[in-house]
Amino acid sequence: MAKFLFIYRDPAEPASPPSPEQMQAFLAMWGDWFQKYGTAILDGGDGLHPTGKLLKTDGTVSDGPYVESKEIIGGFSVVQCDNYDLAVGIARDCPIAKIGGTIEIREFAGFN
Repeated sequence: MAKFLFIYRDPAEPASPPSPEQMQAFLAMWGDWFQKYGTAILDGGDGLHPTGKLLKTDGTVSDGPYVESKEIIGGFSVVQCDNYDLAVGIARDCPIAKIGGTIEIREFAGFN
């Protein structure tokens, strides 16, 4: 079986933060997704803060990365299944896809 990394890019920031009810509904969608795909989801991953550090080739470290909001990686998951078609099917059901975000699906090379 192959392993796939799902890289989540959230939709544009909403004008206002979600209400507690909206957050609960969104978290319930994640719970349903995890339940539906069970052992195929090896690591549910986590969300990522929009800030970070950038290590440059010369060894210097700076704040960043600074990217356009549409390019911000919001989180990730690791999924195991037989092929890309099945990975795409699992991604289609992911809550990020249902709220207008995008999911980059990448197969691990299997070096380790």
